[in-house]
Amino acid sequence: MFHTLYAALPIMNEPDVLLTIQTVLNQTIPPKGLFVCVNQPEDYWQDVMLRSIAEQNQQTLQQLSAFALTSHTAIHIIDKASPGRGWTSDNHGVGWARKVLMDTIAQQANANDLIVSLDADTIYPPSYFESVHSLFINNPKLSALSNPYYHCLTDDLVLNKAVLRYEIYMRVYFLNLCRIGSPYAFTALGSAMAVKVDAYRRIGGISPKKSGEDFYFLQQLAKTGIVENRNAITVYPATRLSNRVFFGTGPALIKGVQDCWDSYPIYAPKLWDEISQLYAVFPQLQTTTLMDTTICETMQAFAKTIFTDDLLAKWRKTAKTTAQFVKFCHEKFDALRVLQYLKWRTSLETPCDKHNITENAAVHHIMLPTDFNVDDLSHLTILREALYHNSGSALRQGSQTQ
Repeated sequence: MFHTLYAALPIMNEPDVLLTIQTVLNQTIPPKGLFVCVNQPEDYWQDVMLRSIAEQNQQTLQQLSAFALTSHTAIHIIDKASPGRGWTSDNHGVGWARKVLMDTIAQQANANDLIVSLDADTIYPPSYFESVHSLFINNPKLSALSNPYYHCLTDDLVLNKAVLRYEIYMRVYFLNLCRIGSPYAFTALGSAMAVKVDAYRRIGGISPKKSGEDFYFLQQLAKTGIVENRNAITVYPATRLSNRVFFGTGPALIKGVQDCWDSYPIYAPKLWDEISQLYAVFPQLQTTTLMDTTICETMQAFAKTIFTDDLLAKWRKTAKTTAQFVKFCHEKFDALRVLQYLKWRTSLETPCDKHNITENAAVHHIMLPTDFNVDDLSHLTILREALYHNSGSALRQGSQTQ
């Protein structure tokens, strides 16, 4: 079964984008087609503060057009930046750019072809596309890939501290998802995703959200198929401040350089254990109520708002097996519900990053310096390395195809 590769690259205000494109075309297995969407809101042309971005996008369009004439790989340019072509109203952002790109590819590709999602500020090793291709060839049941990542450090020590802290947050989160056997054990980075075309079509494509489109995209793919999180090749996103989206790496770093981590706390292991307790009673809910289970009071209160009596009664009639009933439960208590529960539970306490990091390190068998300090760049580097190693070897329930 042959998988043809297509690449999707959204661009806004990227003066060095040709360097990224060259790394894509120099892959050991280059894409059959590279689809590029240069995009911005239409009103950037009238905004004195943002017009420079619109002008940079015009230079990029000219560079791309000239480059495409000499490229051996077909480069398809989608212009959502020139006057009269930009995004209007609320329909704008990287989510819309990814949707336009992936929809365009899906309309002309075959069902078993692959869409590789890229970002202009990410470094892709020469064998990245080959590794993605091999992964899907060797695992025919895969729907998508959430690829390993490793943020590049800079010359700015404050920014480095922020990105290390943010990456630690993401890796601890991922490892706990793996630990409790969540079917949503993935890290959503738009620059590190790949999807099979038939899986993309099956979920109706990517939802064009202003932020977090990659999170909801992978969540939906996990509900309808298998999302792999392991690959031999790592990609390297850049570290830079950005307010183009409401949440994600850029906004997190803006808060991080101000040492504000309220939105990205390190969640205590006991909160993950409470979610694990709920997972364990899913089979019981086919014949009993939440009140009759052994889950803690806080989880019981939260779960009752989701698993209503009417909903459980409906599933009991619909589900032909216990496995199908449990699947219904996981689809309802999905990745978003997990995050909502963690945020709600954390709001009931006074979280302490150092304490929660220390507890998580113990749970995941990571040795920290005896004088570990969350403000020490070298200590954060040590922890990031250990978490990166553990993330690469993590095996989550259901991650291997049969």
